[in-house]
Amino acid sequence: MTQQPYCSARRVFWITDNGSSHRGEAAIERFRRWHSNAIVVHTPIHASWLNQVEIYFSILQRGALTPNDFPSLEELESQILRFQSLYETTAVPFEWKFTRKDLKAVLAKLSAQENEHKWAA
Repeated sequence: MTQQPYCSARRVFWITDNGSSHRGEAAIERFRRWHSNAIVVHTPIHASWLNQVEIYFSILQRGALTPNDFPSLEELESQILRFQSLYETTAVPFEWKFTRKDLKAVLAKLSAQENEHKWAA
């Protein structure tokens, strides 16, 4: 955020998952204090595309970055690119198992919690 084009941009969107370090209004306010042009956008709790990326990063971490004691950024980059080339020869699509029925159940639970909070207020 201190380099161009971010520091002079009118708005910079930070797309984050709902991890504990960056979820909720407190995180949004913290970003605003740090960088007045930062706008935090949280992905949906069940964002399948993001989960797919997280699965790949988990595979990358276990397959190429453990232990993570690289002598330089160049060596780290080289290791990641070597792993990527190898992984592309064996990779298969991830099987996503979160169904419409699961989504309906989650939405019903969230709705019930929202109604519960309205009555408590």
